[in-house]
Amino acid sequence: MGLIVLLVVGGLIGWVASLIMRTDGQQGIFLNIVVGIVGAALAGFLITPLIGGAPITTGVISIQSVLVSLVGAVALLAIINLFRRGTVR
Repeated sequence: MGLIVLLVVGGLIGWVASLIMRTDGQQGIFLNIVVGIVGAALAGFLITPLIGGAPITTGVISIQSVLVSLVGAVALLAIINLFRRGTVR
């Protein structure tokens, strides 16, 4: 059940991040899920130890973990855009 919740929340986080970065038209649902989960893992390893709390990849879903995961997904999309287009946008 935890995996299904992670996929759904990761997909939602990836979708919101793609809306923020204006890449929604280029991505499908699969890429939204991948960006959400990888961004959550990235933020879980880098940001969560600095501010405390539990990352969303451990199954703990709170406002703090969702916002940190969203920041990680937006940062991941910015890095991808930087390499793909040469601009963060």
